[in-house]
Amino acid sequence: MLKSLTITNFALIEQITIEFSSGLNVLSGETGAGKSIIIDALNTVLGSRASNDFIRAGTDFFRVEAMFAIAPAHPVYTLLDEQNIAWEEADHLIISRKFTRNGKNSIVVNDCHVTLATLRQIGEMLVDMHGQHENQSLLRTDVHLALLDLFNHADKTLLETYQKLFQEWSSITQELSLKEVSARERAQRLDMLEWQTKEISDAALRMAEDEKIEEELRFLSHSEKITRVIQQVYFLLREGVHDTGGVLSQLTEVKKELESIERFDKNLRPILSAVTDALYQLEESALEVSNYQESIEFNPQRLVSLQERMDTIYRLKKKYGATITEILDYYQQANNELEQIKSYDQRLEELINKRDAIYREMEDIAEQLDQKRRKAAREMSKQITEQLSHLGMPKAFFCVDITVVPQFNNRGRNEVRFLFSANPGEEPKPLHKVASGGELSRIALSIKTVFAQKDEIATLIFDEVDAGVGGQMAQKIAERMSLVALHKQVLCITHLPQIACMADWHIYIEKTNQEGRSKTHVRILDRTARLTELARMTSGNEITAIALENAEQMLTNALQKKEKWKKEEKS
Repeated sequence: MLKSLTITNFALIEQITIEFSSGLNVLSGETGAGKSIIIDALNTVLGSRASNDFIRAGTDFFRVEAMFAIAPAHPVYTLLDEQNIAWEEADHLIISRKFTRNGKNSIVVNDCHVTLATLRQIGEMLVDMHGQHENQSLLRTDVHLALLDLFNHADKTLLETYQKLFQEWSSITQELSLKEVSARERAQRLDMLEWQTKEISDAALRMAEDEKIEEELRFLSHSEKITRVIQQVYFLLREGVHDTGGVLSQLTEVKKELESIERFDKNLRPILSAVTDALYQLEESALEVSNYQESIEFNPQRLVSLQERMDTIYRLKKKYGATITEILDYYQQANNELEQIKSYDQRLEELINKRDAIYREMEDIAEQLDQKRRKAAREMSKQITEQLSHLGMPKAFFCVDITVVPQFNNRGRNEVRFLFSANPGEEPKPLHKVASGGELSRIALSIKTVFAQKDEIATLIFDEVDAGVGGQMAQKIAERMSLVALHKQVLCITHLPQIACMADWHIYIEKTNQEGRSKTHVRILDRTARLTELARMTSGNEITAIALENAEQMLTNALQKKEKWKKEEKS
């Protein structure tokens, strides 16, 4: 429940802290004192839209901080864990929101910064805000089905099982739809991949084949020059020019001359040894040149064949990759894709069988949901009709109508409508066709009363619930809210003494003028102050002895009723 609310620089409010209690918390005060401002501030700290209009004149920001006491098993802890929000004290949650004139939004939950979307999620789990907008939401049929399922809370697991199946069924149905749409594209892709893989396969590529071919092409392309040069080299080694003899012949002569004198000077021996070694090496080289010359064979057909092979490789490189490795990788990928496409029919059949199996499961669970909802609808209709009777509509009839629709949706195959008849003999019709604004407010309050023990939201806020009512009807509304407050914390802004007298915690809002500026103040009323406030609400600013006596009687009667209800609740 909401423990406290601290508001700074918000509209007329400079700085206030409000402590709240369990049970029925009533906020009262003269018109314009700032009661609705407090609700607006609470809304902002729960995730509603903030604007510069909320910032108090002469200041640069507003800040609102709310402290909640949370039950240990409350589902909000699951959300906190999902968002990595710390909660060392397992029974308290502190939310702070600061908004500046330049639009900077700072939201902190238990010292952890969060987004506005996360704040809204948390707020929806902590507080149920009820006002004119919420009354209008009762006219939407999607809300009707959600409320019925909330009433039928025991079957929550069955609905969750169905929703998982529906999500899977929807996903498979979508996949099948996409496959049908892409059938022509798939056939075209199949033809192209088959042609590409055949082209690469027919080429019979070998790793590094292009490098070897390029090397052989260089040789064949220059074989005539190579032959000519080799012949010249061999001629110079063996024959020489101008009848001087070849290099080998002259070097042999040099060797002989050195041998004839080396015995006279030992320093010539290294020179002779070097010349001898050179002579032997050149003789071996001459032999190799001769052999190489004999092996040279110019083959024009081989040259043409290799050039054609390289043309094939270049063509494949342009299409499938810069290297033979990349081409072969593409070939493998294309083959894999081909296998997937060729197994399309098998995959399609598997998907269809799975979709149909899930559909049958959904039919079964949807039928179970339908039966359980019809049972819950009868009980819900009965309880809400009883509450309407307590709210001054003894002849009214409320009906939760269920029909089965052809198509599955996220909640089954049911459409739920709330029907209403204000008088006997009138056929129940949808709310938007027959319910007036006042009737809609009482229907909403009846629903809140019935659902008081159904949901896990601990705090209910009623804003303008007393608009347009008074007298006996106001008394009945007050009693209903007090009954709800046996199970929930209820906050209510009211101008009616019939509601204020039922409060367990009475908060008075007043406005003062200080130094030419309006300021809102808050105080908790004790019994004496409550009598004065009830007298003011009854007779105006001139508080008489009779008004105070009436206020005393109202408080006494209210206390007696609440004590009676508490005893009945325990028994």
